[in-house]
Amino acid sequence: MFNGLARSFSLKKGRNSENNHGGREAADAMAKDAKKNDLILRTSGTVNAIGSNNFASVFTKRGQKGEFGCQEDMMFCGIFDGHGPWGHFVAKTVRESMPPSLLCNWQEELSRMSLDPNLDLESDKKNQWFNIWKHSYLKTCSTIDQELEHHRKLDSYFSGTTALSIVRQGESIVIANVGDSRAVLATTSDDGNLESVQLTVDFKPNLPQEVERITQCNGRVFCLDDEPGVHRVWMPDQESPGLAMSRAFGDYCVKDYGLISVPEVTHRNLSSRDQFVVLATDGVWDVVSNQEAVEIVSSATDRSKAAKSLVECAVRAWKRKRKGYAIDDISAICLFFHSPPLSQLIHPISTSK
Repeated sequence: MFNGLARSFSLKKGRNSENNHGGREAADAMAKDAKKNDLILRTSGTVNAIGSNNFASVFTKRGQKGEFGCQEDMMFCGIFDGHGPWGHFVAKTVRESMPPSLLCNWQEELSRMSLDPNLDLESDKKNQWFNIWKHSYLKTCSTIDQELEHHRKLDSYFSGTTALSIVRQGESIVIANVGDSRAVLATTSDDGNLESVQLTVDFKPNLPQEVERITQCNGRVFCLDDEPGVHRVWMPDQESPGLAMSRAFGDYCVKDYGLISVPEVTHRNLSSRDQFVVLATDGVWDVVSNQEAVEIVSSATDRSKAAKSLVECAVRAWKRKRKGYAIDDISAICLFFHSPPLSQLIHPISTSK
């Protein structure tokens, strides 16, 4: 999807890229084509494009939290965890909007930079590549949150969603995180064992930079008596909404009081040691450590079932460690960086619920 759209845009010097409407239509068309060819998945299952080193497995308990699209050299993966009365619909709306919007903004940013006579794109390819994606993500998230606020069919005042996504392009990945889902990398250490590397920050309200912003905006951060250690965001004069994250789309009741939808955007150049990355909602990380997740995924004999194994382990851990508490929505995506064995590609596309 991403590759096809990228090739469809002309970057000849002097051409203006103001026709964003046309770009959006092209992105939507590419998305439909990719879905038709089983290269976009929005529920439990696997995807593997012919000729691609990418292989992804996704599994979710309740709701549809993830999306990924695949091409030979590029892949987009995203986890969208809704909350509040309309959370499921907010998550679905953001999930549908982000890939085409990101593609359009990426095209515009690339065009803008290519037309800048003072900028040499060839001089520092890695930094320029990251800057293009970072600016594209920032613009995309800002636009999506503005559009969501004025959505005629969605009430996002007390509802919202987190969003964690990764774009892999060649041997590099860019990660954008809004909320408290987490990305964890599995890489091979010097002694040959797999070790976990956390790639994102869980944006909880008690983080120093987050609580400072919220309190400066007259929002409040505190724990309920029956939830010690669980910090939440509250309005200045009401005991609501009690958000357990400091960044999210929607939730306009506290957008003036420190909640933001600005993503933290980072990148990593992959090496031969990097094996896979796990994207999962906070319900997984509440009961499973980073290293445990890496070990669970790596021990799966069938990559197509890796995400399901992680989710099922998390569900069992919830029942064991948090008796009496309702199990949170739990979803995971496992993106492998190297092609799986041929024996696992007999049925490259399969779904399970």
